[in-house]
Parts: sequence; C-alpha cells; structure tokens
Amino acid sequence: MKRLTLFALALLTSLAVSAQEIALQLYSLRNELADNPGEYFEMIPTWGINALEGGGGYGYTEEEFDQMLADHDMRIIGVGADYNQLSEDLSPIIANAKRFGAKYATCYWIPHPDGPISEEELTAATDLFNEAGAKLAQEGITLLYHPHGYEFTETEDGFLIDYMFENARNFKFNMDVYWVQQGGGDPLKYMKDYPGMFPVLHMKDRQKGTADTKNGHADVETNVVLGTGDLDIKGIIKEAKKQGTEYLVIEDESSRSVAQIPQSVKFIQKHLK
Repeated sequence: MKRLTLFALALLTSLAVSAQEIALQLYSLRNELADNPGEYFEMIPTWGINALEGGGGYGYTEEEFDQMLADHDMRIIGVGADYNQLSEDLSPIIANAKRFGAKYATCYWIPHPDGPISEEELTAATDLFNEAGAKLAQEGITLLYHPHGYEFTETEDGFLIDYMFENARNFKFNMDVYWVQQGGGDPLKYMKDYPGMFPVLHMKDRQKGTADTKNGHADVETNVVLGTGDLDIKGIIKEAKKQGTEYLVIEDESSRSVAQIPQSVKFIQKHLK
C-alpha cells in the first residue's frame, strides 16, 4: 500500500509539472479583431488554443463577450495591470481579473523617458510591485511584470533588471523571451537562475540577425515562427516544463501573425511531448 501511495504521489507530481497550456496574447490579432472579431474568435480554437490573455470588449457588450468565450470554450487567464492604476487604485484591476476569473495581472510597461530605464525608476517600480502584489494576492491575483528590454542596462555584476529579480517578494514575471533577448539578456539563463518566478511566459522568436536595443522598441516584423529565429525556444520550453510554468503565451506582433501562430503552436506541442 505504501509503495502504491508513493507511486500515486509521483504520478500526480509528474502531471502537475507537465501541465503547461498554450495560450494567446490577443494583441497578436489587434488589427484582425478590430475589423472582424467574430471570424477570428472562431478561428483561435481551431489552432488548439483555448486560453487567452488580454481581455477587452472588441465591440461586444460584456454579456456578448462572455457568451462568445463560452460558445468557443475559451477563457481569459490574464489581464493587464496599468502602472498608474497599481500606484493609485487597484480596484479596476481587481474587478477586471475577477470578472474573467483570471488569476494573473501583468504590468507591461514602467513609465519613463524614452530609452533605458534608470536605476531609481526601476527600484521604485520594484517597491511598487511588491506593495501592490501583496494586496492583489489577498484577492487571489498574482501580479506579474513583463520586461521590455529597457531594463537591461549593464552594471558591474550583470544587468539593472537583476535587482528586480533579486527583490521580487510579492510579484513574479511574465517574461517575454524576445524582449529579454532584445535587451541583451539570456531568457533561458534567467529561468535557470530564478526558478519558480515564471508562471507565465510570452513565447516570441526573433529573426536572425536582428540587432539588440535597450529602449523597449523593435521592428514587429522581426517576430518569426517559434523555432526559426535566434532564441533557444526549444530549451526554454524544456525548462518551462521542468519548472511547471503554467502558460506558454504566444505573442506574435508581426503582420504575418495569423499564418505564423498555428505553426508556433505546433512547435510548442512538439517539444512539450
């Protein structure tokens, strides 16, 4: 009986670690959803995606949007958390997350003058994320931060963003692997250095030969099918599976997103097996 119990626990642990789900950041279809949301919301499940990140109405009333999600067996797993709202009033973030039953709220940008962020601005943001993250946790919501490349100013010991990783007590990361690479970092190394800090990943590959930038800006047309660019996407998927990352969120900002997303889904599926 004891041996059976141990086997059952091992099996449950194995299933929990391999429970990754492919999701889609709806910003990938920002142009298509603006013109014909119904067509593309019907299309998404045919790609093998039922989890969405983003929210918003897309021309639907709340009731229509909820019905559309239900009709196509889709759900919102993460919403946005505007930096100013985090510093002033958490109630809109909480209400939006609870409306969809989403457990994650992501801050995508720290306001700062164009270019690399300063040490003072990044330190202040870290303090804010810890403070707001503690309050959101009381509501069952995990606050995440999405780096954008401007945090990768080099320091004596590494990069400026390392301070944020080392001092994140009440928040975690929705790491966009493209933007970490774009800033000059190594997304796979960060995963290995800070295991458990990445419940959500933005999966995005970068065209070979693309130059790094540290200002949070890059040509969206350098977003390519996963596995065809200069990131170690296969290694990232392997590490995500090992760590139990919950959602692998495809974000493709290029004009080819509708054609590329299904190919990226297949790449992830292949390497999750």
